[in-house]
Amino acid sequence: MREVIEREHNALLGEKLAEERRHLHALPAMALPAYTSMTVKVRRWSTIRVLNHTYSVPARLIGEQVRVLLRHDHLEVYFAGKMVERLPRIRGQRAARIDYHHVIWSLVKKPGAFARYRWREELFPSLIFRRACDVLRSFHGERADAEYVRILYMATTSGEAVVERTLRELLDSADRFDADHVRRAVRPERPSVPSVAIGAPDLRVYDALLEEAVS
Repeated sequence: MREVIEREHNALLGEKLAEERRHLHALPAMALPAYTSMTVKVRRWSTIRVLNHTYSVPARLIGEQVRVLLRHDHLEVYFAGKMVERLPRIRGQRAARIDYHHVIWSLVKKPGAFARYRWREELFPSLIFRRACDVLRSFHGERADAEYVRILYMATTSGEAVVERTLRELLDSADRFDADHVRRAVRPERPSVPSVAIGAPDLRVYDALLEEAVS
Protein backbone atom coordinates (compact mmCIF):
# COMPACT_ATOMS: atom_id res chain seq x y z
CA MET A 1 0.00 0.00 0.00
CA ARG A 2 2.80 2.40 0.87
CA GLU A 3 4.44 1.79 -2.50
CA VAL A 4 1.18 2.55 -4.30
CA ILE A 5 0.77 5.84 -2.37
CA GLU A 6 4.34 6.88 -3.15
CA ARG A 7 3.96 6.07 -6.84
CA GLU A 8 0.42 7.23 -7.52
CA HIS A 9 0.23 10.25 -5.20
CA ASN A 10 3.44 11.45 -3.57
CA ALA A 11 5.56 11.22 -6.72
CA LEU A 12 3.24 13.72 -8.40
CA LEU A 13 3.71 16.31 -5.67
CA GLY A 14 7.46 16.66 -6.20
CA GLU A 15 8.93 19.73 -4.49
CA LYS A 16 5.69 20.54 -2.64
CA LEU A 17 5.90 17.29 -0.71
CA ALA A 18 9.61 17.73 -0.03
CA GLU A 19 8.98 21.23 1.34
CA GLU A 20 6.18 19.98 3.59
CA ARG A 21 8.32 17.16 4.94
CA ARG A 22 11.01 19.66 6.02
CA HIS A 23 8.47 21.24 8.41
CA LEU A 24 7.14 18.02 9.93
CA HIS A 25 7.97 17.18 13.53
CA ALA A 26 8.49 13.77 15.07
CA LEU A 27 5.37 11.94 16.24
CA PRO A 28 4.65 12.17 19.99
CA ALA A 29 6.13 9.41 22.11
CA MET A 30 2.74 8.77 23.77
CA ALA A 31 -0.60 8.22 22.10
CA LEU A 32 -3.02 11.12 22.22
CA PRO A 33 -5.93 10.61 24.69
CA ALA A 34 -9.02 9.12 23.07
CA TYR A 35 -11.37 11.34 25.07
CA THR A 36 -12.25 14.94 25.85
CA SER A 37 -12.04 16.00 29.49
CA MET A 38 -14.25 18.65 31.07
CA THR A 39 -15.41 19.74 34.52
CA VAL A 40 -19.11 20.41 35.09
CA LYS A 41 -21.36 21.15 38.06
CA VAL A 42 -24.17 18.80 39.06
CA ARG A 43 -27.40 20.79 39.01
CA ARG A 44 -30.20 20.67 41.58
CA TRP A 45 -32.16 18.05 39.63
CA SER A 46 -29.15 15.70 39.76
CA THR A 47 -28.19 16.36 36.12
CA ILE A 48 -25.18 17.56 34.18
CA ARG A 49 -24.94 19.24 30.78
CA VAL A 50 -22.42 17.87 28.30
CA LEU A 51 -22.30 19.18 24.72
CA ASN A 52 -25.89 20.45 24.89
CA HIS A 53 -27.20 17.14 26.21
CA THR A 54 -28.51 16.38 29.69
CA TYR A 55 -27.47 13.32 31.72
CA SER A 56 -28.57 12.29 35.21
CA VAL A 57 -26.05 11.31 37.88
CA PRO A 58 -26.44 10.08 41.49
CA ALA A 59 -28.31 12.54 43.70
CA ARG A 60 -25.51 12.63 46.29
CA LEU A 61 -23.47 14.67 43.77
CA ILE A 62 -25.92 17.60 43.61
CA GLY A 63 -23.97 20.85 43.88
CA GLU A 64 -20.59 19.15 43.37
CA GLN A 65 -18.06 19.62 40.57
CA VAL A 66 -17.40 16.40 38.64
CA ARG A 67 -14.89 15.54 35.94
CA VAL A 68 -16.32 14.05 32.77
CA LEU A 69 -14.34 12.07 30.22
CA LEU A 70 -16.25 12.17 26.94
CA ARG A 71 -15.41 9.11 24.85
CA HIS A 72 -16.76 8.13 21.44
CA ASP A 73 -19.57 5.92 22.81
CA HIS A 74 -19.89 6.74 26.51
CA LEU A 75 -19.18 9.20 29.32
CA GLU A 76 -17.20 8.50 32.47
CA VAL A 77 -18.07 10.64 35.49
CA TYR A 78 -15.41 11.04 38.19
CA PHE A 79 -15.73 12.50 41.68
CA ALA A 80 -12.94 12.68 44.25
CA GLY A 81 -10.70 10.74 41.87
CA LYS A 82 -13.07 7.77 41.48
CA MET A 83 -15.37 6.88 38.62
CA VAL A 84 -18.92 7.04 39.97
CA GLU A 85 -20.92 6.56 36.76
CA ARG A 86 -20.49 5.25 33.20
CA LEU A 87 -23.21 6.57 30.89
CA PRO A 88 -24.04 5.75 27.24
CA ARG A 89 -23.40 8.79 25.07
CA ILE A 90 -26.45 10.48 23.58
CA ARG A 91 -26.66 10.41 19.80
CA GLY A 92 -29.06 12.00 17.35
CA GLN A 93 -31.94 14.25 18.38
CA ARG A 94 -32.44 12.83 21.86
CA ALA A 95 -31.93 15.68 24.33
CA ALA A 96 -31.55 13.80 27.63
CA ARG A 97 -30.80 10.47 29.23
CA ILE A 98 -32.35 10.29 32.70
CA ASP A 99 -32.00 7.26 34.99
CA TYR A 100 -34.90 7.24 37.46
CA HIS A 101 -32.61 5.65 40.06
CA HIS A 102 -30.74 8.98 40.16
CA VAL A 103 -33.70 11.34 40.60
CA ILE A 104 -36.31 9.27 42.48
CA TRP A 105 -35.13 10.51 45.89
CA SER A 106 -35.92 14.12 44.94
CA LEU A 107 -39.30 13.14 43.48
CA VAL A 108 -40.27 11.20 46.62
CA LYS A 109 -39.77 14.38 48.68
CA LYS A 110 -41.85 16.41 46.21
CA PRO A 111 -44.10 13.97 44.31
CA GLY A 112 -46.10 16.87 42.88
CA ALA A 113 -43.05 17.86 40.85
CA PHE A 114 -43.46 14.75 38.69
CA ALA A 115 -46.21 16.37 36.62
CA ARG A 116 -43.99 19.37 35.84
CA TYR A 117 -40.72 17.49 35.49
CA ARG A 118 -39.06 18.49 32.24
CA TRP A 119 -37.82 14.99 31.42
CA ARG A 120 -40.98 13.24 32.62
CA GLU A 121 -41.09 10.83 29.67
CA GLU A 122 -37.68 9.49 30.70
CA LEU A 123 -39.18 8.18 33.96
CA PHE A 124 -41.01 5.24 32.41
CA PRO A 125 -38.60 2.26 32.43
CA SER A 126 -40.90 0.27 30.14
CA LEU A 127 -44.28 0.37 28.44
CA ILE A 128 -45.80 -1.42 31.45
CA PHE A 129 -44.86 1.48 33.72
CA ARG A 130 -46.27 3.93 31.18
CA ARG A 131 -49.56 2.05 31.02
CA ALA A 132 -49.70 1.83 34.81
CA CYS A 133 -49.31 5.60 35.10
CA ASP A 134 -52.14 6.18 32.64
CA VAL A 135 -54.42 3.72 34.47
CA LEU A 136 -53.59 5.29 37.83
CA ARG A 137 -54.69 8.64 36.43
CA SER A 138 -58.04 7.18 35.40
CA PHE A 139 -58.45 5.74 38.92
CA HIS A 140 -57.10 8.54 41.10
CA GLY A 141 -56.99 11.74 39.04
CA GLU A 142 -54.40 14.25 40.29
CA ARG A 143 -53.26 11.87 43.06
CA ALA A 144 -51.98 9.49 40.36
CA ASP A 145 -48.60 11.27 40.17
CA ALA A 146 -47.89 10.64 43.85
CA GLU A 147 -48.99 7.01 43.49
CA TYR A 148 -46.73 6.48 40.47
CA VAL A 149 -43.73 8.07 42.21
CA ARG A 150 -44.21 5.64 45.11
CA ILE A 151 -44.28 2.73 42.65
CA LEU A 152 -41.13 4.00 40.95
CA TYR A 153 -39.48 4.22 44.36
CA MET A 154 -40.37 0.55 44.94
CA ALA A 155 -38.75 -0.31 41.61
CA THR A 156 -35.56 1.32 42.91
CA THR A 157 -35.55 -0.39 46.30
CA SER A 158 -37.15 -3.78 45.53
CA GLY A 159 -36.13 -4.34 41.91
CA GLU A 160 -37.59 -3.13 38.64
CA ALA A 161 -38.34 -6.64 37.34
CA VAL A 162 -40.53 -7.70 40.28
CA VAL A 163 -42.44 -4.39 40.27
CA GLU A 164 -42.99 -4.60 36.51
CA ARG A 165 -44.29 -8.16 36.87
CA THR A 166 -46.71 -7.03 39.59
CA LEU A 167 -47.93 -4.10 37.49
CA ARG A 168 -48.53 -6.39 34.52
CA GLU A 169 -50.67 -8.71 36.66
CA LEU A 170 -52.66 -5.78 38.06
CA LEU A 171 -53.21 -4.32 34.60
CA ASP A 172 -54.35 -7.70 33.26
CA SER A 173 -56.83 -8.06 36.10
CA ALA A 174 -58.39 -4.66 35.29
CA ASP A 175 -59.03 -4.14 39.03
CA ARG A 176 -58.57 -0.76 40.66
CA PHE A 177 -55.15 -0.46 42.32
CA ASP A 178 -52.74 2.00 43.88
CA ALA A 179 -49.18 1.98 45.26
CA ASP A 180 -50.27 0.09 48.38
CA HIS A 181 -51.58 -2.80 46.27
CA VAL A 182 -48.22 -2.97 44.52
CA ARG A 183 -46.33 -2.81 47.83
CA ARG A 184 -48.34 -5.66 49.35
CA ALA A 185 -47.68 -7.82 46.29
CA VAL A 186 -43.99 -6.96 46.09
CA ARG A 187 -43.29 -7.09 49.83
CA PRO A 188 -46.03 -9.18 51.46
CA GLU A 189 -46.29 -8.77 55.20
CA ARG A 190 -44.98 -11.69 57.20
CA PRO A 191 -47.52 -13.27 59.53
CA SER A 192 -46.88 -12.44 63.15
CA VAL A 193 -45.64 -15.31 65.27
CA PRO A 194 -47.60 -15.65 68.54
CA SER A 195 -45.58 -15.38 71.71
CA VAL A 196 -45.87 -18.54 73.80
CA ALA A 197 -44.66 -18.50 77.40
CA ILE A 198 -43.72 -21.92 78.82
CA GLY A 199 -43.22 -21.94 82.54
CA ALA A 200 -40.82 -24.15 84.52
CA PRO A 201 -42.22 -27.65 85.20
CA ASP A 202 -43.43 -28.46 88.74
CA LEU A 203 -41.34 -31.48 89.74
CA ARG A 204 -43.72 -32.32 92.59
CA VAL A 205 -46.21 -33.56 90.01
CA TYR A 206 -43.69 -36.13 88.77
CA ASP A 207 -42.90 -37.16 92.37
CA ALA A 208 -46.61 -37.76 92.99
CA LEU A 209 -46.86 -39.90 89.84
CA LEU A 210 -43.86 -41.97 90.90
CA GLU A 211 -45.37 -42.54 94.38
CA GLU A 212 -48.64 -43.73 92.82
CA ALA A 213 -46.74 -46.09 90.51
CA VAL A 214 -44.82 -47.64 93.43
CA SER A 215 -47.92 -48.07 95.57
